[in-house]
Amino acid sequence: MQWAIDGEIDAVIIDLDGTMVDTMGDFVAAINLMLGDLPLPDDSLPLDAATANRMVGKGSEHLVRSVLAHVQEQMPPAQNAVDVLAHYDFAFDHYQAHYAAVNGQHSALYPGVLEGLRGLHGAGLPLVCLTNKPVAFARALLARKGLDGFFGTVFGGDSFERKKPDPLPLLKTCALLGTTPARTLMIGDSSNDSQAARAAGCPVLLVTYGYNHGEPVQAVDADGLIDSLTQVRWPQ
Repeated sequence: MQWAIDGEIDAVIIDLDGTMVDTMGDFVAAINLMLGDLPLPDDSLPLDAATANRMVGKGSEHLVRSVLAHVQEQMPPAQNAVDVLAHYDFAFDHYQAHYAAVNGQHSALYPGVLEGLRGLHGAGLPLVCLTNKPVAFARALLARKGLDGFFGTVFGGDSFERKKPDPLPLLKTCALLGTTPARTLMIGDSSNDSQAARAAGCPVLLVTYGYNHGEPVQAVDADGLIDSLTQVRWPQ
C-alpha cells in the first residue's frame, strides 16, 4: 500500500521507538540490569520482550513503574511483603544509567526506514523526531543509527510539560515549526501517536510493525496504515 501526501502537508513529525528503530532489545537489557540492582529475591525472573512490549511507549517513568508493579504481581505470597514500588527512585536512576550505557547496542532500523527518510527529506519539507524517550537518549540513538542528519529538530518526553498521548507536544512542535496542525503529518506506531495527533488536529499514519503496547494497530484510529516509510510518497 502507499499513502500519497498531497500539497496540503508542510512538515512531518515522526516517532522513534517502534516507528524508525526497533529498540526493544535496549529496553529489555536496561530493565533487567536495573532489576539486578534491586534488593529482590534471587529467584525473581527477568523481564522478557513480550512483557516489556506492553509497557513501553509512555516514557521512562511509566515504564519503570510498570516494571516494578509487574514484579510485585509475580512475587509468590511468601515474598509479597517486599514493597517493590518503594524502590522507584532507586530503580529509575539505575534504569537511566543502564539505558544510557546500552542505548543502540541491541536495536536496529526497521526495513525501509533509511530509504523512506531519504525520500521524505528529498521532498524538501521539515522533518521532526518527536518521541516519549528522553531527548538525550533520542539524539544519541539517532546519531548511532545514522539518522540524525534527517532531522532539524528532536523533541523527547522531557522536552515539554506533558508527553504523548497528550496533544501538547504536537501543538508545541507545530508552533515551533510555524505550521498548522492540519498541515503537519504525524507518523507513529501506536495509539499514543494517534490520540495525540487527533487531539492536536494533525493527520496521522501508523506503521503496522511497531509496538502499540502489545495490541493490534489495525484497531487504532488513523488516516492510514503503512508497512514501510517508503510507502509515504510526495507528488512529483
